[in-house]
Amino acid sequence: MLVRAGAAATTLPRLRRLWRGGGSGAAACFPLGRALLDVRGAEAAVFLQGLLTNDVTRLVAGDAPPAAAGLPRALYAHALNVQGRCLYDLILYRLHERPEEEPHILLECDSGVLDAIQKHLKLYKIRRKVNIAPCLDLSLWAVVPGERAGDIASSLAKCADQALILTPDPRTEVMGWRLITKKGANLSEIIPGSHIGNIEDYHRHRYKQGIPEGVKDLPPGVSLPLESNLAYMNGISFTKGCYIGQELTARTHHMGVIRKRLLPVHFSAPLPKDCIPEGAEILTESGKTAGKFRAGGGELGIALLRLANINEPLCLNIAGDKVKLTASIPEWWPKPASK
Repeated sequence: MLVRAGAAATTLPRLRRLWRGGGSGAAACFPLGRALLDVRGAEAAVFLQGLLTNDVTRLVAGDAPPAAAGLPRALYAHALNVQGRCLYDLILYRLHERPEEEPHILLECDSGVLDAIQKHLKLYKIRRKVNIAPCLDLSLWAVVPGERAGDIASSLAKCADQALILTPDPRTEVMGWRLITKKGANLSEIIPGSHIGNIEDYHRHRYKQGIPEGVKDLPPGVSLPLESNLAYMNGISFTKGCYIGQELTARTHHMGVIRKRLLPVHFSAPLPKDCIPEGAEILTESGKTAGKFRAGGGELGIALLRLANINEPLCLNIAGDKVKLTASIPEWWPKPASK
């Protein structure tokens, strides 16, 4: 079990400031409708290494115990198609405790594509010593500290042995922690003083921070990893060996030209539910295309926008009606990204 309590303590003030809606408890725990896939076997890490954008060997490398070797408990990554476009966004969790143990990894994914991911993995498995199976007896939670969280790092560390996985979200510190438990576990025993939050508040927080998650935000075969801010979210290695879809991604990175990115957007009025067509156009004041809407709720959303247009007045075109919106650059982005 790994809980980076020291890192958590330094993260808390910034996370509390960015989080609104955490309530008065020590933490808000959000039940996520995402699926978990068990991947284990002697060749599990090597197998995933050739399919994902991040360096999966970091989960198994080294001869020292995890605390000394710095083995991460979680990694963020995408699986790409051969054209270099995103298929699935994943978080990988290390279950084995020592590098010499047989690799045992959980994959977190959008539950709507669980079957597709299993087929994708088994297509490339061939004769590798890897077992792949869904984890139907586990529950996945996002944990975000509330305004009166107190010393949550100490609290988490004391109760970590009651959780299968409890680790900072590998994408960015503003997303708090990821928690994996057995189904039916008592969260108040794992994180004293916590409460179960409204999942809509979690998604509002994601959209406010510009964090894509799932197939609505990242349509399979459409999204490009660098436009989706994969590098900003610690989800890609530019030094690992080859993987499916690497060529276009590496070329774009080395050229250093990314003209569009996923950005948080704020609308002048709440959006109508379930009636915005996928990829609805976002226009400039002069009527030129500035980008496309991806997903959202209420007055918040996420959109793929041309960086050249983000400081202009923009509007979303919905069946002939125009809803004004403003785009912003997240505070957690690297500072050069705002130039």
